[in-house]
Amino acid sequence: MKLVFSACCVALFLMLTACSDEAQSPVVSELPKNQLAADVSAPVVSIKSSLPRVKEVFEIGEGVYARALAVDEKQNSLWVGTSVGVHEVDLVSKQLRNTFTRDSGLANEYVFSILVDNKGDKWFGTNGGGASQFNGSEWKTYFPMHGLADYWVYSFAQQSSGAVWIGTWNGVNRLDSEKGHMSTYVQELINEWVYGIDVDSRDRVWFGTEGGVSMYDGSQWRSWNHEDGLGAPNSEKLPLSANTGLGTRSRHDLSVTVNGQLTYNPDYVFSVYVDSEDVVYVGTWGGGVSIFNGKTWSNLTMRDGLAGNIVFSITQDKNGVFWFGTNNGVSRYDGSSWQNIGREQGLESDHVYALAAVPDGDVWVGTKNGVARIGY
Repeated sequence: MKLVFSACCVALFLMLTACSDEAQSPVVSELPKNQLAADVSAPVVSIKSSLPRVKEVFEIGEGVYARALAVDEKQNSLWVGTSVGVHEVDLVSKQLRNTFTRDSGLANEYVFSILVDNKGDKWFGTNGGGASQFNGSEWKTYFPMHGLADYWVYSFAQQSSGAVWIGTWNGVNRLDSEKGHMSTYVQELINEWVYGIDVDSRDRVWFGTEGGVSMYDGSQWRSWNHEDGLGAPNSEKLPLSANTGLGTRSRHDLSVTVNGQLTYNPDYVFSVYVDSEDVVYVGTWGGGVSIFNGKTWSNLTMRDGLAGNIVFSITQDKNGVFWFGTNNGVSRYDGSSWQNIGREQGLESDHVYALAAVPDGDVWVGTKNGVARIGY
């Protein structure tokens, strides 16, 4: 269903954007509704003007999670996966183009991952509804009956050959997009619960799981965990988390706390990102950001300047600057200095589940209740 904003709302949006540039406070708007509204009580961002700041906040609904973000550069759009459906946002006007739900053809409204493939097709990993593929006009959904490893799909990546990798709660699939053949890998992984996937310049595939990191080079598999250096030591003396899927599905509440207290599980990987130099960046549960240079692991934590030691998402902007979505806001790291942005600076929540860097230099941030645009 295409959403159309009225002329008065567009005028209001332009006026508020101009005001926000002068006052350095974010514009707040609502994606699911056909209206935009300014939050006059939005906090003033106390960040130097030379640094990026929250420019706009789009409300997606009370209690709604923005779990996935993906950019379609050819269509100049941002795809937002939430716990109640998918939004397509025009990156020029910042207006909604479309909203998709189960009625549109999506397998399940709760979307945890999005891939824009090399043909422009969109892939959506859902929470219990399999994987949906959308070519702009038609939908196709993959269930276990079609070879999918599990109904819970939490990550995607694509190799240069066009093969799509699908991470699930019961292993990973490799889908040959030309032949339509789907292979499943479970025992080869260090752990069957796959949350993050990325592909390096050598077409090696990296997997972040609940038990560490695995890599497949096309012929052999390798794996690493905390014993190999993945995840920083538990310097905060946090209680160890028992929330692991190994042998049971009953513990998967996706909570990182016990009785309100943060927990520690350094083998549990939420996100994987490989840069242009094939350096691997991994977001862990309590162990900060782990970095693998091909030989050894090193770690970045709150002691270094990271906002939080639980890292849900990682991206890199057009200038090569790293952004880390944590349990305590988003961190920007240029290799020498840090900038942390959280609720006090305009985000809807401190838990940053998704990040997307767009060609114009902005970085979009997905949290509970909203999506924020950070820029200069």
